[in-house]
Amino acid sequence: MMERPSASSLSHSIHSKISSDSHTVPQDGTRILVTFEAGEKSNPQNFHPAYKIWITAQMSLLALAGALGSSILSSANAEIAEYAGVDMEVTSLTVALFVLGWAFGPLLWAPISEVYGRRIGMLPPFLVMGCFTIGTAVSKNAASILLTRFVGGIFASAPISNVPAALSDIWSPEARGIAMAFVSICISGGPTLGPIIGAAVVMRPGMGWRWTAYIEAIIVFFLCLLCFFCLPETFAPVLLKRKAQKLRRSTDDQRYWHPHEIEKIDAGNLLTKYLGRPLRMLLTEPLVACMALYASFTYSLIYLTLEIFPIVFREQRQWSLISSSLTFLGILIGVILAAPMNFLFQPYYKRAAQRNHGKAAPEARLPPLVCGGVLLTTGLFWFAWTAAPRCPWPLPVVAAGFIGAGFTLVFQQCLNFLVDTYGPYAASAVSANTILRSVLACALPVAAAPMAHTMGVGPAISLLGGISCLALPVPFLFMKHAASLRQKSKFAVNNDE
Repeated sequence: MMERPSASSLSHSIHSKISSDSHTVPQDGTRILVTFEAGEKSNPQNFHPAYKIWITAQMSLLALAGALGSSILSSANAEIAEYAGVDMEVTSLTVALFVLGWAFGPLLWAPISEVYGRRIGMLPPFLVMGCFTIGTAVSKNAASILLTRFVGGIFASAPISNVPAALSDIWSPEARGIAMAFVSICISGGPTLGPIIGAAVVMRPGMGWRWTAYIEAIIVFFLCLLCFFCLPETFAPVLLKRKAQKLRRSTDDQRYWHPHEIEKIDAGNLLTKYLGRPLRMLLTEPLVACMALYASFTYSLIYLTLEIFPIVFREQRQWSLISSSLTFLGILIGVILAAPMNFLFQPYYKRAAQRNHGKAAPEARLPPLVCGGVLLTTGLFWFAWTAAPRCPWPLPVVAAGFIGAGFTLVFQQCLNFLVDTYGPYAASAVSANTILRSVLACALPVAAAPMAHTMGVGPAISLLGGISCLALPVPFLFMKHAASLRQKSKFAVNNDE
């Protein structure tokens, strides 16, 4: 039976905010536990604020590029269908299979980042994702296009699942919400930028669908080069492990140690401990499962729009490819406007953290979920009954902004809650969330076009609006029961002690 970690015990072992008045603490008379000194500059929590912003910007761009890759080919579906000799329903799998890859990648990348560090958990797989994107660009048939997209999605999930957890390495709970807002904008905004960029590339003479993949690969390789030289390791247990090794070499005193030195992934524990941790948390942690289900429904709506918007604006209104793609700016503006809403909530969370003696207060992240749910439900019903060509085009576009703001608020706070609750296991908790939302985000685009053509856009989106309406009480249930569920968790950090 795993002992649930407490805030006090983690401060001396593997939590990312390890600190001490001295860099060594005697243990058992024979070993000296290495920790961070108070104010030590190598502690990521003590980095200069400007440097933290620079690190956050790099991580956000990694997440943006991974999310952008999921949808950048969507505007080229007609060209791909013509080139490969397949139906449009088949080309919709270029998005669906990439997103499905996100469901498998986190099983590997989250444990790697929790054992070997954030850089190893993000940069090598991100580089491989760029190589498979080149593979998509040079593919000769539909099978190779779909295969490279699926495998590319597996590797693209590395920054998407690890960046939210990495933010806890450098930001205090009070400031993390603002940083998470920018990361959420990138993860949510990437899929809305993809169709716009893809349409501009496809419509440019002499380029065509292959260049949508080449553009994505160029972005990926540039960011890999930038982050290789500029992105430091931020995971405290890995840094303390290196510090212990350095002290042993410089002092020739073998008593210096850190518990993370015994952490490793091998054939014996790969499946039983590490690879299965995100799945185990998804299946055994009610908080992870419920948060993942709620966030997954809202996030998957972004991929539904990739199929619904072309039907509404290109097929029914007869707009050009570029004009119909520009309507995704409505969602993007909503995503961006959700950030100030999060900033306005920060004083409330700071007061809650202060009442909790400066420790994370997970339940104080939940109230914005109510606002997000209302905006999302309003946007879905509004879009459903103004999507018809007889209605002026600004009406569904503004409704899309409500959808964007709603799901971003929900998505941000779900990530914040998981990171606050699970501390050193945040990468696995966020990865469990990524797994479920990727499965739903894969399924909805495939079902979107048949639903819209069979039921009609209005009834189909109204059905989703009804589901969203039924889910409105969910945030209140979280606020009522989250604390007690957190106390019963085997993985959650007990910040109440």
